[in-house]
Amino acid sequence: MRQATLNEAIQILRSGGVIAYPTEGVWGIGCDPDLEPAVARILKLKNRPLSKGLIVIAENWQQLAPYLLPLDPEVQERVMPTWPGPVTWVLPAAATCPRWLRGDHTSLAVRVTAHPVCQALCAGLGKPLVSTSANPSNQEPACSAAKVESYFPEGIDALIARESDTSGCPSEIRDGLTGKKLR
Repeated sequence: MRQATLNEAIQILRSGGVIAYPTEGVWGIGCDPDLEPAVARILKLKNRPLSKGLIVIAENWQQLAPYLLPLDPEVQERVMPTWPGPVTWVLPAAATCPRWLRGDHTSLAVRVTAHPVCQALCAGLGKPLVSTSANPSNQEPACSAAKVESYFPEGIDALIARESDTSGCPSEIRDGLTGKKLR
């Protein structure tokens, strides 16, 4: 797997590629959420079933809005104060939200990221990014670039050439309608 600058990584994403990068919690792998073949590659790499759905991260709320139903005021009051930050919320998906993102659910897991690398990727791409932990299913999430490379010696087009300041813990996931902690 080759190392890439942010600009190179954005070009890889635009061309349907898959990249690895640091996030608030652990290392992630991601792609353009609107490109089904790229999402299918991630699912295959992770050995993750489509039915589970994925997390989509964004630079700001406006990037996520097209994938979601409008939020009622109570849900907005619960969700918005936690962003940008490490909390992922499961929110009602728009009818146009692709199944390859939401899986077998009527909802989508989303986060407005506070991590500078992730923010720069979303800003450069001009849209959200699929972001799932960089590990095969049933393995510990990668907390370093070296671990990403050991998990995925092939299949990822590039890795952001920068060490991370991750916390080492996957993001918290909450149900947006109830506030209940899911992970």
